[in-house]
Amino acid sequence: MARQYFGTDGIRGTVGESPITPDFMLKLGWAAGRVFAKKGRSRVIIGKDTRISGYMFESALEAGFSAAGVDVSLLGPMPTPGIAYLTRTFHAEAGVVISASHNSFQDNGIKFFSSEGTKLPDALEADIEAALELPIETVGPDRLGKVARINDAAGRYIEFCKSSMPSRAGLHGMNIVVDCAHGATYHIAPNVLRELGANVTVIGASPDGVNINKDVGSTHPRSLQAKVLETGADLGVAFDGDGDRVIMVDERGQLVDGDDILYIIARDRFDREVLGGGVVGTLMSNFGLAAAFQKLGVPFERAKVGDRYVLERMEEKGWKLGGESSGHLVCGHVQTTGDGIVSALQVLAVMQRTGKTLQSLLMGLEKAPQALINVRLTPGSDKDALMRNDTVAQAVESVEQELGEQGRVLLRPSGTEPLIRVMVEGRPHFDVNKLAQRIADALEEALAV
Repeated sequence: MARQYFGTDGIRGTVGESPITPDFMLKLGWAAGRVFAKKGRSRVIIGKDTRISGYMFESALEAGFSAAGVDVSLLGPMPTPGIAYLTRTFHAEAGVVISASHNSFQDNGIKFFSSEGTKLPDALEADIEAALELPIETVGPDRLGKVARINDAAGRYIEFCKSSMPSRAGLHGMNIVVDCAHGATYHIAPNVLRELGANVTVIGASPDGVNINKDVGSTHPRSLQAKVLETGADLGVAFDGDGDRVIMVDERGQLVDGDDILYIIARDRFDREVLGGGVVGTLMSNFGLAAAFQKLGVPFERAKVGDRYVLERMEEKGWKLGGESSGHLVCGHVQTTGDGIVSALQVLAVMQRTGKTLQSLLMGLEKAPQALINVRLTPGSDKDALMRNDTVAQAVESVEQELGEQGRVLLRPSGTEPLIRVMVEGRPHFDVNKLAQRIADALEEALAV
């Protein structure tokens, strides 16, 4: 059956526009609850990020699950990977995340975790979509689901994050700036780092419901770069709104993206002979990353963009490490899903164990210049038609001919936002920004028609 609501990362959209409405969330809670309850009385865990609409959708989902006879445990604001972890430890039937990740507060979404803390199987998502077509039938008054709040959820997840730190030395003596994007890590990440002994300067940790991801976080790193230079910190760490992504900044204020972080973790584990296979990247992963792994003798494969596809390829290969240049990294030896805090701690442990800076840990990785331009679509735009547009196709062909064997072009629609992403990568003598802009201009021209 064709999916009507579920995309590659759950259900996401603009608040107040179908399907991101209170009535739909009520129905979704009931439909999901009906599917989960087939195994008998069950329990789900609900967590959210800090956007204001989360309160509304939390209540609607809660009512829907209760009507289906499913008990609900509320976590309040909690990073997405924390919800995955707590779903496992509480032996819940499923975990529910209310978040639109790195999007602005106007958007929100829902995604589910299985009882193992992994993405919900496609078959279950299909069953939920089928149940959405049915009228709501409330269970008997004696079978309604009960609702309770887990008051120590933050503390439990903080301890889990600390336990993932492979070095016994902790972070004593390290000066770290942490940017929480005014999101779900605001009360978690600073405490994890402080309890491990670091001296922490915090920005982006004053959520007001509408400032999530606004000019801060992993998608807006300038504030972090400036604060690292201002304070003379050893490094900076930035998360996105729901805490499943991380990027870093070295002592010079230079960005360290997901490809860089993946290289540091992989090389360290390879050197210590605990990598356990190879590494999964994506179509967006830099040429230089693939070349560095080839030189080391580390197997490397590309999956389609999206954490779902990275995880699928990791499972197929039996590998434990994968990620995206955006900073969504899966350290499978520790977590079941992308976890920004856990990924950052893996890097910090390497720094402590080796005594090296972030900059020096990147020796051996020479990345090809890469330009990425997001072209925002107008309402009602057909992404597929734009990708096939003659003007766009001609621009892409022109750039590909110019690059030849020394670069590549990737044009893809975003799965979470109304965008088409233009990526051009090439050897240093190419002006990749200019080439990417040529394609972006063609897209803008096609949109204007």
